[in-house]
Amino acid sequence: MEAMAQRLKREPEKFRLRKTLVEHPFGTIKRWMGCTHFSLKGLEKVRTEWSLITLAYNLKRVLNLVSFQQLMAAVS
Repeated sequence: MEAMAQRLKREPEKFRLRKTLVEHPFGTIKRWMGCTHFSLKGLEKVRTEWSLITLAYNLKRVLNLVSFQQLMAAVS
């Protein structure tokens, strides 16, 4: 905690930038994908659910950046 506090004092602009960059995916997942609560209980199940949610988010991002044909060509 102390080491993190020292880094924050040393470079506050980096942490401001990091905060803005990280908030966007969580907002997208909550608003666009409707994932506001976990459906399962237990850490292992929640981790699995979160992994599936982030996989869907990442696939959605990739498909917005490249076409489906480009994605399939890259995978095969």
